[in-house]
Amino acid sequence: MLAWRALFTYLGLAALAVSCGCAFVPKSQLTALESQNRALVEKNQAQDARIQNLDTHSRNVEDQLMRAEEDLAILDEQLGLDRKQLVNYEAERDELHTQVMGLIRGCSAPAPEVRGRLAEISEQYPSLQFDPCTGVSKADTDVLFDMGRAELKPGADDLLRDLVRLLNSPEGRDLKVLVVGHTDDRLIAGQPVREKYPNNFHLSAQRALAVSDALGRLGLEPERMGVAGFGPHQPVAPNLTGEDRVKNRRVELFVMAPEVPVVGWTESTPTLY
Repeated sequence: MLAWRALFTYLGLAALAVSCGCAFVPKSQLTALESQNRALVEKNQAQDARIQNLDTHSRNVEDQLMRAEEDLAILDEQLGLDRKQLVNYEAERDELHTQVMGLIRGCSAPAPEVRGRLAEISEQYPSLQFDPCTGVSKADTDVLFDMGRAELKPGADDLLRDLVRLLNSPEGRDLKVLVVGHTDDRLIAGQPVREKYPNNFHLSAQRALAVSDALGRLGLEPERMGVAGFGPHQPVAPNLTGEDRVKNRRVELFVMAPEVPVVGWTESTPTLY
């Protein structure tokens, strides 16, 4: 800007000098200044044109960025919808798979909401093995019995108390429990014990009763329980070692949905009554 002002001042003085007859500015110098002025004007015009081009390009880039952000928002919304659809498709697939497996295995799965609740409960309690086909959860317990005895070992109440708390929770209020007793294959030794338990069927049933009594004492309603004894006829180990026989002296707890059919349970088999 100062260069422009100096140039114009110089040219003005030169013109004044010429008009006044004072020829103190050589013509060659004046011509050079005029040429320099034209060059500066052309350079200024070129810079103005470049600035305009940059402004136009900047606006175009801003417009492209805005459109890209709008497209990204649309894609993100579509992705969210696609994820929801994928979750729904997976749920439908799992439901169909369960129904097909139920047909193959000859069982009738409980209602999806009941099955879902049982599955959630089994996830909270790893000792519960859930079968989605039948809607039954089997408790792998360490509630074992000594040989020829039907008294619960110390510490059994802790596990049973957790189970009762589960069954009395809002998620488990309508579930039922079938308590099944088992023995090993050894004959009952000793006259006093044989008088109390004539055979292993009596002993297995008494073991199931001991567990059901404990469940009732801990707060489970008796109408929600059933008891069965299988004696030595459903072993989980071959009864060849003392360790195997300990495994067979067990009580199993089956947590079931209301509609799971159990013979003798009138609510679950209404067509028989």
